[in-house]
Amino acid sequence: MTMLFYLTLTVLLSLTHPYPYVHNSPPPSFHTLSHRSNKIHPPCRLSSTSAPSLDENIGENIGENIDQHQHKSPKTGVLLLNLGGPSNSSDVEGFLYNLFADPDIIRLPKFLSSLQKPLAYFISSNRAPKSQKAYDSIGGGSPIVKYTNAQADLIREKLQQKYNMNVETFVGMRYWFPFTEQALDDVKNANLDALVILPLYPQFSVSTSGSSLKLLQEEFAKHPQDFAKLKHTVIPSWFDRPGYISCVSSLIKKELQSFSEEEKNSGGPLHVLFSAHGVPQSYIENGDPYQGQIQECFRLISDTLPKEVTTHLSYQSRVGPIEWLKPYTDTVLPELGQKGIKNLVVVPISFVSEHIETLEEIDIEYKALALESGIKNWRRCPALNTDKLFIEDMADMIVEALEAPGVTLTEACVMNNCDGLTMPKKLLEVETMKNDVGLKEGFMDFLNGFYKGG
Repeated sequence: MTMLFYLTLTVLLSLTHPYPYVHNSPPPSFHTLSHRSNKIHPPCRLSSTSAPSLDENIGENIGENIDQHQHKSPKTGVLLLNLGGPSNSSDVEGFLYNLFADPDIIRLPKFLSSLQKPLAYFISSNRAPKSQKAYDSIGGGSPIVKYTNAQADLIREKLQQKYNMNVETFVGMRYWFPFTEQALDDVKNANLDALVILPLYPQFSVSTSGSSLKLLQEEFAKHPQDFAKLKHTVIPSWFDRPGYISCVSSLIKKELQSFSEEEKNSGGPLHVLFSAHGVPQSYIENGDPYQGQIQECFRLISDTLPKEVTTHLSYQSRVGPIEWLKPYTDTVLPELGQKGIKNLVVVPISFVSEHIETLEEIDIEYKALALESGIKNWRRCPALNTDKLFIEDMADMIVEALEAPGVTLTEACVMNNCDGLTMPKKLLEVETMKNDVGLKEGFMDFLNGFYKGG
């Protein structure tokens, strides 16, 4: 009854003051976003009424307004997508609201969908004080934007140096500044010939990559005049790339090599625990490919490690009372301690940048739990961040995507079982057919062929 009373009160308050933290002014460079919503960016959905305008012109000649005799290099954009995070503790509640207002994060039955925003307000306002303390413990804000911007700059430089590409990179965050919508404004103004969309999640989940791709679908559908002529391809997941596997393996091996002979003699065999971000079990049952991709990624990396190393897989960051993917990291650590394991390396397998779930959840909470459980020698493998081999592999992957058959936003969502997709089957067939005009030959071949007068 108490919870029902507070939830009812929250609903009433949210109706009169639905977004109490709108007064937190965004950075000046992002003020242009404020006209789009009476909140700090709501989750977007693809509507069946707006979808046709998105795809009717896909496949048009992208160079119809360019002088064919210019023979200039095609300009390619790379849009990096990530979760985002608060830059300081005062941003935490707004960030949490945007996170929990996304139906891909908290799924309510259709008859309760009107409670999505009030529920998000209730959860975010109650979780904010605890989350603020967590962010304060790592310096007051998330470094995820800093790392993503650095990755974008380095990927652009590598593409220019290694492939002599005319390329521009963009960063779009799902739940905080710089929002994906702002990145699309920049894409629109960049006069691109092609766009590669790259979610920075190695493994695909409807709650991460899927949510961002559906947001892009909505924005493309709302602004066909800006995006209908822009060729695009999506890299939905890349968990099994040999380059990625090698990068993660190298970082793990460095941590394994850091154990002294004394630690190995007194602590026994070395163990590696891969800790992946969890998702509700119901997502997997509804077709989310995430767990299968995590398990395959775990297997591929484990196969590269020394045979005497024992590997384990667990899932972290669950929220709420429902069942998430098991085993939970905070359950596995005590179990490892009870088995007498003393030497452990923890690997944040589903994260490519340091943020709250590596710096606070793993480095502080899980480390304390491990030490309390008897695990004496703790190591944590860093996220990939700006690792040189990782950046080069990202650049290689982008070029490979340009040379391969294109994958549209719709195709990426359909092949990964994104629910909530309302694009009619007929429209998907039309999009795929028109995509054959150029993308099935490979982005780079198509663009080069045009500029060479072919």
